[in-house]
Amino acid sequence: MNWLQRRVRPEQIRELSLLLLIILAVTIFGSLIPYYYTSRTFDRIAESVTIIGIVGIGQTLVVLTRNIDLSVGSIVGCTAYFIGALIAGNNGINPLAAILLAIAMGAVMGAINGVLVAWARVPSIIVTLGTLAIYRGMLVDLSGARTVTSDSLPGWLLNLARVNLLTIGMVRIGALFTIALSMVVIFQIGTTYLRAGRCIYAIGSNPDAALLIGLPFRRLVFLVFVISGALSGLAGFVMLARFGNITVEAGRGLELEVVAAVVVGGVNIFGGSGSVVGATLGAVMLGILEQSLLRLQISEFWRDALLGLLILLAVASDAVILQRLRTLWGRAELKVAPGMPPPVPETEKGVTNP
Repeated sequence: MNWLQRRVRPEQIRELSLLLLIILAVTIFGSLIPYYYTSRTFDRIAESVTIIGIVGIGQTLVVLTRNIDLSVGSIVGCTAYFIGALIAGNNGINPLAAILLAIAMGAVMGAINGVLVAWARVPSIIVTLGTLAIYRGMLVDLSGARTVTSDSLPGWLLNLARVNLLTIGMVRIGALFTIALSMVVIFQIGTTYLRAGRCIYAIGSNPDAALLIGLPFRRLVFLVFVISGALSGLAGFVMLARFGNITVEAGRGLELEVVAAVVVGGVNIFGGSGSVVGATLGAVMLGILEQSLLRLQISEFWRDALLGLLILLAVASDAVILQRLRTLWGRAELKVAPGMPPPVPETEKGVTNP
């Protein structure tokens, strides 16, 4: 038990259990759906995970600081549409420049959220709920209800979603999925080993203590919103490459799926614990459920209801099960810590010697 406590955090138990649930879900759906174990099924799951996974990384950083970003769906929609319109009007644009423009556009939108939350001290749920509506309204107004169509886009963009870099059994690793996977690796390493990453965890664990010890509280909160916006911009470009046809409805409702992926993946909605890898596993779980329930012809209403149920169960498990587990493990560590005085019995606390 002591060996387990030293090497496994309570939050990692959620990630391990989620991995087992993913395997169980694939097994169950494979027995219910004919020809489930095909490359086509896993391609669709990978495509679904790509967008949610990229946006989920930024949302994870925001949630770790005890905030939330509900504007990500609108940012994805805006970048997908406006970058698509730009490319449609100028097919000779450099691919790297298009990607950087999408990231920059998302970062600017995220920076607006960050300024209002970090320095104006407006609650993040209020700020991002407002910008969700503002960005979507801006998209509807400026687009003139026009659609970006695939026949107006250059071949390199349309072919990007069909490029396969590696095949492992039935799973084909495409270019878009590789982009998402590289973001997961970069930000997992960053949050684990970089000082800024550890400070983000410290801020979410105890904001008051973070301020007292001099951590750059406001700058880091601003930074995570900028990163969330930038990754949403990247996801907008990925959406454009995946679908080709982009309307003003692009990205609508994505924020619910992203929040679900993050909390199901073990990121505590109250901040301070969780990981990028866990959020990615949550995105994989949602992708499997979405594509499998679609194959079973389950109505969209029940799919959304299941999404809401997953959020409730994840938050409840954080509030009850994991919190209880952290308490038990903390007591056990105090008992075995070398050089520590024996714990004071409850009956003796507050009693002074005569």
